Amino acid sequence: MIHKLSGIYETVDFREDEQICLYYNNEYENYPPHWHTSFEVLMPIVNGYRALCGGKDYYLREGDILLIGPCMIHELFAPEQGERIIFQPCLSHISTKELNLLTMIINPVTLITPEGYPQIYDRVKTLMLEIKEEYFGGAPYQETIIMSKFLEILACVGRGHVTAHTAGQQETGVNSRQKEYVEKFILITDYINNHFTEDLSLEGVAAQAGFSKFHFSRLFKQYTDSTFYKYLNQKRIEFAKTLLQDPGVSVTEVAFKSGFSSLSAFLRMFKLMNNCTPTEFREMYNPTKPVGWESMKD
Repeated sequence: MIHKLSGIYETVDFREDEQICLYYNNEYENYPPHWHTSFEVLMPIVNGYRALCGGKDYYLREGDILLIGPCMIHELFAPEQGERIIFQPCLSHISTKELNLLTMIINPVTLITPEGYPQIYDRVKTLMLEIKEEYFGGAPYQETIIMSKFLEILACVGRGHVTAHTAGQQETGVNSRQKEYVEKFILITDYINNHFTEDLSLEGVAAQAGFSKFHFSRLFKQYTDSTFYKYLNQKRIEFAKTLLQDPGVSVTEVAFKSGFSSLSAFLRMFKLMNNCTPTEFREMYNPTKPVGWESMKD
């Protein structure tokens, strides 16, 4: 059940003075399109589950694990009978360069299955079950234990991602090169996260990293599972969503404050990533405003 929903924005119902929320849910209830600044992890225990994220359907079997990144609009559909874990941890109070890269790898959605992630699936599934037991167990230092287990899940995904993209390479020197490149891309993603509202270019960031733009593009895709511009635009759109919550900031202002060089580019990218326009998003977030008020403001 979503307890606090304003339009499509969910204020996650964390425990008092904590940044975690977990439901062991068996309700035959669909959840409308919504988003929040925390992660969300879904794991069906009995029967399957369906999630619609960014216009893409994910049909989860028992034991499949879906990680949904922060600020991702998603919709959930329950079968008539079933049980599932719905876990919402917020890491906004934790900031490390490695965590920025891991969040990039996961965003917008990562589906962990025995077939897709055979090296880490069993461990991630075990961690999710341990998180559930810890959440309802009431032992001391519960939040710290749960957060540590979720961080391990993220680290497992990161390592599994690197392993999958270097499979078949010769062993000699591979581990040291992996470490070097991962460290390099931790610095690169940290730089993008701190400067995404500025006029960044593929050529400029590649040169700063010491690569040609072609080599940089290939490595960026390999180590982050995203293109440079896709990630850059994703960061800008996430930031734009937070600005759109303020009715005093026009859509045009949001576009330029988020780093877009033109309003048309912003509108096109926002629609592509969210299946709605910024004005529609704002009206869904703040449904008390009359339809058309934003166009009058611009």
